[in-house]
Amino acid sequence: MPDAALLKKLDGLPDGPGVYLWKDAGGAVLYVGKANSLRDRVRWYLGDEAAANPRLAMLVARIADLDTIVVQSSKQALLLENNLIKEYHPRFNVNLRDDKRYPWLAVTVQEPFPRILVTRQASDDGARYFGPYTDVGALRRTLRLIRRVFTVRSCHYDLPRDAPDRPCLDYHISKCRAPCVGFESREAYGAMIRDVLLFLEGKTVEVRQRFRERMAEASRATDYELAAELRDALARMDQIEEPPTVERVEGGDSDAIGLARDEDDACAVVLRVRGGKVLGTEHTFLEGVEGVPEPDVLTAFIVRYYLPRERRARVVHLPFPPADEAELTEALGEARWGVPARGHGRRLVDLADQNARHLLETLRLETFEGAERAEDPVYALGRDLGLSAVPRTLVCVDISTSQGRDTVGSVVWFENGRPKRGEYRTFKIQATQGQDDFAAMHEVVQRYLTRRVNESRPLPDLVVVDGGRGQLNAALAAVRDAGLAEAALPLASLAKREEEVYLPAREEPLRLPRRSPGLKLLQRARDEAHRVAVGFNRRRRAARTLTSELLAVPGIGPKRRGALLERFGSLAGVRSASIAELASVPGISRALAERLRTHLHQSS
Repeated sequence: MPDAALLKKLDGLPDGPGVYLWKDAGGAVLYVGKANSLRDRVRWYLGDEAAANPRLAMLVARIADLDTIVVQSSKQALLLENNLIKEYHPRFNVNLRDDKRYPWLAVTVQEPFPRILVTRQASDDGARYFGPYTDVGALRRTLRLIRRVFTVRSCHYDLPRDAPDRPCLDYHISKCRAPCVGFESREAYGAMIRDVLLFLEGKTVEVRQRFRERMAEASRATDYELAAELRDALARMDQIEEPPTVERVEGGDSDAIGLARDEDDACAVVLRVRGGKVLGTEHTFLEGVEGVPEPDVLTAFIVRYYLPRERRARVVHLPFPPADEAELTEALGEARWGVPARGHGRRLVDLADQNARHLLETLRLETFEGAERAEDPVYALGRDLGLSAVPRTLVCVDISTSQGRDTVGSVVWFENGRPKRGEYRTFKIQATQGQDDFAAMHEVVQRYLTRRVNESRPLPDLVVVDGGRGQLNAALAAVRDAGLAEAALPLASLAKREEEVYLPAREEPLRLPRRSPGLKLLQRARDEAHRVAVGFNRRRRAARTLTSELLAVPGIGPKRRGALLERFGSLAGVRSASIAELASVPGISRALAERLRTHLHQSS
């Protein structure tokens, strides 16, 4: 619950649109949000509805301060929220994954003789930006084609103020018409740049038509060299146009957006349709979406990724209605968006959804395999749990019982992420009667740690117990009863159902990503401890069954039972032995062997 100073600040909030920033005790921004009414929206976080959401409950527990920015309209709040999320990357907001690594193509139309540049960041400097390109190979192919078809200068001169004395090699190999030395006028160069912009916008039909008109004019003027160059450029565009076209659909220009999500990750895809043809897709990944409603995820994608794009169509097909519909409609300007229920629009959205699901599955597989290769799970586990020391050695404790009988415990030892079977230990539960997992866990942990201390053997860097908060508390009490300080021995528990990690100093369970190498290490240790405990429990039950069967035979006491077990190994071995083989055991006469064989076969 926020303190009195923060509550007083909430009382003074205005009843108007704005943006709010929740901060922790260290001043770090936890969450950036927008509101039509700052007073109502901010106070909503302190109500029961927010408390029922685990994600919001975690946020509220960390809140220590609040900043607000008042704006004039809901649209301004939407755009300001987007800018602040990019600035602070808050933990509890939906964030574009690796947002800054995708390159853009920039056409410097603010210059008298524009150039085409590759940049990692789009800025408000007057240039026209196209992208971002999530496929760097596609960007390189596009740039290579532009430089072959169009004669865009590649030099860095500040024309016309700063110019060379003579043209460079690009002029002599027909890749540039040398506007730097006045061989091409500013008007002619500008017309060529307008064709480049149309090409990047996907309007290749218009570009080809203009090239045909210029080729015909050059032919009529007997400028056959220029006509041949334009003919070759048209051939190159025709060659590059067909491969990206994956499907011909109805209608004209439109964009279809698809969304797929899985736990904390999501993928959004923009399917570009120009002139009734699907020319290609663009995509981006989002993270931090677990527990966030799908309309909010879709809005975050549209505002953060789709709105800054230059090549937006006038018609946008969405998979479902986004959040903040009115503000988005205003921000999209002339573009019309809708949620098609049938027809070619629905087919496009379904195709975009299918691409999004495929890309998300590919990301998860690649990320998991890459993390397994690139990151040591021991270091990853230490980071995930916030440990001060890397858990190079850890033990995992599990309890196994059969209807409250033959309760046993196992402790498995992992060193540098690998099991060390020579350090495995098993325990018969002695002090606990009946089925009491907490008491059994306390007994095993205490006996194990006490023995390690008494034998002057090193303690593990981390103790993991199988179970939830109750098992963790039992292990904590066992650490204290073993004479150890809690701070000196980190503990954690792993609950099976949701794979939640409980830590002593943390009220809420920690949910690690399913592909986390640290979580995978915990699961391997938990499963190994369970295997050892269940195996020991089964052997105990088998020995108890054998003991009861043999001791029921008159004349068979503990000494003779031990001799039979030593010779035949199990009850099945004794049952399958012949009378002669039974009589060969020291202390077993032929008459006793016959009586024993008769009893075992009658009871089977």
